[in-house]
Amino acid sequence: MHDAVELRQPVDSPRVLFARRRLTWWPEIGIGWYPVEAGIEPYDREYFERFHRDAQTPIGQALMAARVKFVEQHWQGMLIDVGIGSGAFIERRRAERRITYGYDVNPAGIEWLEQRKLYFDPYAGGFNAVSMWDVLEHIPNYQLLLAHVCKWLFVSTPIYRDAEHVLRSKHFRPTEHCFYFSRPGLIIAMGMCGFELVSESNVETELGREDIGTFAFRRQS
Repeated sequence: MHDAVELRQPVDSPRVLFARRRLTWWPEIGIGWYPVEAGIEPYDREYFERFHRDAQTPIGQALMAARVKFVEQHWQGMLIDVGIGSGAFIERRRAERRITYGYDVNPAGIEWLEQRKLYFDPYAGGFNAVSMWDVLEHIPNYQLLLAHVCKWLFVSTPIYRDAEHVLRSKHFRPTEHCFYFSRPGLIIAMGMCGFELVSESNVETELGREDIGTFAFRRQS
């Protein structure tokens, strides 16, 4: 059984959020937090290979094509793919002659990137565009990364109605996902990082991925 959800007002100190391992949901802004224990994330060779197998399926191939098309509508320049999965999006976009590098914390993903001389550390300096497919919800300090993005941010992430929806969802993953967003919550969170929503798509849900939204954000001038 899942831990009980706690409905509460925002607090200033993160220590309160880490005090108990339970989902904290702020209904007034539509954002949830779960304190994933450091070091238990399943990022290894098996994780990489699972993404590789999924990318070879008809749905996986259609998904990569849709992501490349979505980005292309807004940005054709160099892009950093953060959290590469198996590298399928990078391969697909580079096949379209678009310069694409990547970053990952999975040792298998890092090895894949370094073998192809495609590794780029997004924390090292500024760059124009980043994609984060099923990644934002994994990063507890995503604000630090987004501070380096100068123009475009492309995101796919699960979208929830409320805390009960989170706890029932297949995307509630206490070993991986620390953030949970409603649509308004995601817009608020990205706005706090200096980004405005430009466009969105339900294409991933239409392809069979439950409750996944795709969004393009642009750095506010």
